[in-house]
Amino acid sequence: MKRTFLTLAALAGVGLTAAPALAAVPAAPAADAVGGGTAYILNTLLFLIGGFLVMWMAAGFAMLEAGLVRAKNTSTQCLKNIGLYSIAGLMFWVIGYNIAYPSFAEDSLGLIGGFTGIYSMQEVGAADLDTGYSVASDWFFQMVFCATTASIVSGTVAERVKIVPFFIFVTILTGVIYPVVVSWEWGGGYLDSVHGFSDFAGSTLVHSTGGWAALMGAIIIGSRVGRYGKDGQVNVFPGTNIPLATLGTFILWLGWFGFNGASQLAMGTVGDVSDVSKIFVNTNMAAAGGVVVAIILTQVMYKKADVTMALNGALAGLVSITAEPLAPSVGQSILIGGVGGVIVVFAVPMLDKFKIDDVVGAIPVHLFAGIWGTLIVAWTAAPDAGVTFMGQLVGVLLTAVWVSGASAIVWLALKYTIGVRPSEEDEVNGLDKAEIGVEAYPEFART
Repeated sequence: MKRTFLTLAALAGVGLTAAPALAAVPAAPAADAVGGGTAYILNTLLFLIGGFLVMWMAAGFAMLEAGLVRAKNTSTQCLKNIGLYSIAGLMFWVIGYNIAYPSFAEDSLGLIGGFTGIYSMQEVGAADLDTGYSVASDWFFQMVFCATTASIVSGTVAERVKIVPFFIFVTILTGVIYPVVVSWEWGGGYLDSVHGFSDFAGSTLVHSTGGWAALMGAIIIGSRVGRYGKDGQVNVFPGTNIPLATLGTFILWLGWFGFNGASQLAMGTVGDVSDVSKIFVNTNMAAAGGVVVAIILTQVMYKKADVTMALNGALAGLVSITAEPLAPSVGQSILIGGVGGVIVVFAVPMLDKFKIDDVVGAIPVHLFAGIWGTLIVAWTAAPDAGVTFMGQLVGVLLTAVWVSGASAIVWLALKYTIGVRPSEEDEVNGLDKAEIGVEAYPEFART
């Protein structure tokens, strides 16, 4: 329960976990826990720093997608990314936050909580020290996670979905679908209270949720014109700008330190700061493991290392460690991230066999690696954490059923009402020209 755990830790003046540090150090005495006002400031600062790092991931997604789509669709991807980030912010304020963090009735199963209205921020100059943090900083940190979920969908369905239906889907995803999943775990609902499900920073709640929504979109919308031949041939559509995609990956990698590190949710004790530091190290090493494994595998399998697989190997490693970035050792983190790299290398061509067109490889990275990262928590979590494989599996399956079902209903409703695809002619000519009238590379827009 992200918000609840933070409050308890802030009031108690202790860290959220008891995982060992990288090096053996004496336990911090109680005096090393700062006073209430200072803890409030430090906790709030952690939220704000983590929040703007995760917000910067929106730029990473935009650049990654802009680099991997064809030139004639680049402007459209940029518009989709800045639009979805803004829609997510509005919807999370209007409805999403209070669905994600409701007040469950004591006799309920914790599946659907009550909506308490638009989220109200603190008054100017006001501070409730009992919370242990600024409520505005908490809302901002949670909001950028919501936007990340929508970014995952954008890359998968790129180059063949119209702007208006895409933004309608994002509105429902960020306002309702994602917040319900969050309520089950971080909001203290069914998965947390009944199954002891654990997802530290969102391998399932954020990444698999985005992945399931993207998968339904890819299936229902269909593949890009000319992507698959009648004889089973897969036609390669090279990305426009690999340096831009690489920059996007590094931006995402940087943002992930806020994503995972600030999910410690407290910085008011020596233990908390030490744990945040270890989370940074594990997060970094998991990504490195994913990259190296992807390079080695593609070199062995195809006799040439694939840069796009290496980029997605980094992201898969990051997604894999996100469910539990604190408890594992550095060696375990590298292994977890390395398996994420394996998943990418084998899952990308597997999707093509089923004619599921995922433009940027978001489904293997966020869905499949997210599932892996969630399940392996049963191995890496602290022995006294009460995490079980079955509890983790229930979380994965319940998320799959809810997000896939709800997303499929929305995509199908859009498909059979206003339509989701442009005409074949518009798709061939490029969505930059057909949808928004601004070409990113006018001199090369037909490539």
